[in-house]
Amino acid sequence: MNSLTAALIAEFLGAMILIILGDGVVGAAVLLEKEGGWVVITTGWALAVTMGVYVSGKVSGGHLNPAVTLALAVRRDFPWNRVGPYCLAQIAGAFVGAAIVYFDYFESFRAFETANGITRGAMIDGKLAGPAAGGAGIFATYPAFDNLVLNLFSEFLGTAILVLAVFALTDPRNQSPGSNLTPLLIGFVVWSIGLSLGGLTGYAINPARDFGPRLASAVCGWGTAVFQSHGGYFWVPIVAPLAGGLAGAVLYDFAIRRFLPPR
Repeated sequence: MNSLTAALIAEFLGAMILIILGDGVVGAAVLLEKEGGWVVITTGWALAVTMGVYVSGKVSGGHLNPAVTLALAVRRDFPWNRVGPYCLAQIAGAFVGAAIVYFDYFESFRAFETANGITRGAMIDGKLAGPAAGGAGIFATYPAFDNLVLNLFSEFLGTAILVLAVFALTDPRNQSPGSNLTPLLIGFVVWSIGLSLGGLTGYAINPARDFGPRLASAVCGWGTAVFQSHGGYFWVPIVAPLAGGLAGAVLYDFAIRRFLPPR
């Protein structure tokens, strides 16, 4: 098996685990009304990222995020001919992970819809009707407010912080962590972003994490409404994280890396 094939399998599995555990904790909190709310959701996502990076890191680098992959191609030496395949593997893994969550929570979705009088995929005033975007919010992100500029900025900001921190934690010239702690600390970064900034847009901060599950929710019954809801919001968690990731990488290199001592 060549190195690219192995890396794509690792990215696929890492992204799949990320979504199974991440969307799964949202399902538990929303569909089953388990206690803990936002703190539990952000903690679950942090652990999901940690596990995904631990699974894939040694083989593929544990990107799991097109924003990270693009930033590494632009600011580091990641091969450009791997960017497209990596992104596709990440989206595919996220899609499969979301499909597995849907199957696992199948009865919970039916009970949730019955309890809240939800017709799957129905829209009211341009938005998916019902709590958590009619259940589709288990999979993808939908904004709390219909302010396009601020929603773009929130996703941009969160991803910029994420990639800046990833670059700092993985830079051998900086105070990079030892004892294989990097995936855990990246999970802490995601946890902090979620607690501090995530409530406005659901902090996708990862195009694959949002688009793959959104596509899965369309296939699982919510249809094209997942792309039309909230003014066609679906493109925001794709474009803003890609731009934010590049900004975070440039900021780290300009403000920190150029002042570090040589290895």
